[in-house]
Amino acid sequence: MARISGAPLHQGGPFRRLFLWIVYSLTKKRLGRVVMPVQVTAHHPKILWGYGQMEQSLSGSKLLSDRLKGLAELRVATLVGCPF
Repeated sequence: MARISGAPLHQGGPFRRLFLWIVYSLTKKRLGRVVMPVQVTAHHPKILWGYGQMEQSLSGSKLLSDRLKGLAELRVATLVGCPF
């Protein structure tokens, strides 16, 4: 369990709520649920925007196969001790 709770959809201004709704729905569509790293990152919209750009760049890259990308992500996560 994360030490920080996820950002709720109903707080903030209308642009923030719309942005979070879009990000949460895209994450749910891709992964089946909204994962905690996205919810925690959602507390800071500019960092969430950059996180989204990085994920889109990674998924859009055709230089490596999806299987090799997944292996690289798993290896990096184990090296840095990522709990997610």
